[in-house]
Amino acid sequence: MKLIGRIPGQAYLLLAILIFAAANPVIRRLTQLGAQNLIDGRNPISFCNVLFVGNLCALLVLIPIFRPQWNANSLKQLSKKNWLSLIAVTILGGTLSPALTFSALSLTTVNNVVLIGRLEPPLVLALSVWLMRERLNSWVVGGAVVSFIGVALTILLQKPSENMVSMGGGIEIGQGELLAAIAAICLAVSTIISRASLRQVPLGIFSIFRMAVGAVVFFVAAIALYGAGHFMDVFSPFLWQWMLVYGALIIVGGQLCWYTGLKSSSASEVSLASSFSPVAGICAAFLILGEAPTFAQYVGGSAILVGIVLTGMGNMRSRVQQSAVSQVKDMDGEVGFKGV
Repeated sequence: MKLIGRIPGQAYLLLAILIFAAANPVIRRLTQLGAQNLIDGRNPISFCNVLFVGNLCALLVLIPIFRPQWNANSLKQLSKKNWLSLIAVTILGGTLSPALTFSALSLTTVNNVVLIGRLEPPLVLALSVWLMRERLNSWVVGGAVVSFIGVALTILLQKPSENMVSMGGGIEIGQGELLAAIAAICLAVSTIISRASLRQVPLGIFSIFRMAVGAVVFFVAAIALYGAGHFMDVFSPFLWQWMLVYGALIIVGGQLCWYTGLKSSSASEVSLASSFSPVAGICAAFLILGEAPTFAQYVGGSAILVGIVLTGMGNMRSRVQQSAVSQVKDMDGEVGFKGV
């Protein structure tokens, strides 16, 4: 415990960034591994199985950690609005967003998913101004605009492929890129709901409810859409041995480092650490998958980095300080996809 207290919060944040950056390429690698070990022609490490079983494995680790917060007094303090907000955040951020992200990974490159996922922070800022009447300085606004342009360039400069969707006006984008953008929108709305209604909800209740109910909702939805046979291999030992590693290291390990770092870091330090997120994601994709950036990704990624720098400068100027639990939920948009 003394050693943990001596480690600066920024070190935990950077470690979390590196872990989260590995999430997408690790998922892609695991599905490739499953394709090499088929069960009666089926991939046991499908994206649906990863999402469902990954949540369950993470719960096995999180429940002992946060169990003390699940007591009668804490639950009684939650209002009906809190519960409805928890459900909305769970569906948007814990079910739809990761499901769309996993689907996007099956249709486009990891680098595209990483860069397009940076659409979320500008959307969160825009929604904060529109719905919550928050005031932003010109640096933050400029950074959001430049980041948005970077995401648009990443999408629009892609080479034509078979999986293209017409958006009208002669504009076509890939299905994977479109799904990644919708996932970012869902996560942005989820973050706004968290800011508006869940600031006082204990972290343990927030995390476990979001993960447990999200797994149930996704399971029921998948059964309704694809049939019971869709999860035929959900009890495969091969799947579980990899999901226990993935759930413990990527999902739980990353989020615990993130939460620990937030408790002793300022908002500007969090923004600075998160600025490494897209670079870390692209590096992880190259190291794990050998996926080199394309011209569109270089152009869009460069603009996104400029936007992140401008936003970071704006946050440092404003010196906005937030409480630990508020930061945990409010800063979810800083690094995007966290495994689930």
